[in-house]
Amino acid sequence: GEPGTFDWSPFIQHVCKIEGRGEPWQEKERRLRGRLRRILPIDVHRPDPLGSPLRPPADALLSAFCLEAVSPDRATFARALGHVGSLLRPGGHALLLGALGESFYLAGAARLPVVPLAEDDVRGALAGAGFVLRRFCSYAMPPALRTGVDDVDGVFFAHAQKPMEA
Repeated sequence: GEPGTFDWSPFIQHVCKIEGRGEPWQEKERRLRGRLRRILPIDVHRPDPLGSPLRPPADALLSAFCLEAVSPDRATFARALGHVGSLLRPGGHALLLGALGESFYLAGAARLPVVPLAEDDVRGALAGAGFVLRRFCSYAMPPALRTGVDDVDGVFFAHAQKPMEA
C-alpha cells in the first residue's frame, strides 16, 4: 500500500471472483496484510539463502515458477532446491509449482532464459535434496493457453516433505 510498491489488488480481486463467495476484495486484502509478518530477501544460490539460518525453521515453503527461472542449468536448480529446503523444519512441507520444457519467457521486451525441466529432473532434484515426494502432478499446456510469451510444454505441482530427523 505504500507509494511505488507493486499493486496486488487486481490479483486479489480475481481470487475473490473465482472463489465466488461474495467477499469484498478489500476485506481479503486487509486480512492478508494482517497475517503477513515480514518479507525477506532471498538468494537461492547461497547455502544460507537468507544470509543466516531461519529461526524457527519454516513449517512450509512455496515456490511458484521461481527456481527454474533463476537457475541456468539442472544442477543449479537442484542445488537451489536444496538450499531452500534447508529453511524447513524436519517434517516440513515443500510445495512446488513450475514449468516443464520451458526455455524462455518474455517480460516486456526482455527474453529471459529458463532451465527446461522434465518431470524426472524435478523428481531427482527433490530426492537429491533429501525430500520424500508425497504427490506429483503434471499437465500439458493446452494450445489455447499458448500465448507466445513463453515456450512452456506443461506445468507441474509437487508436494514433498523433509524427513523427520532420526
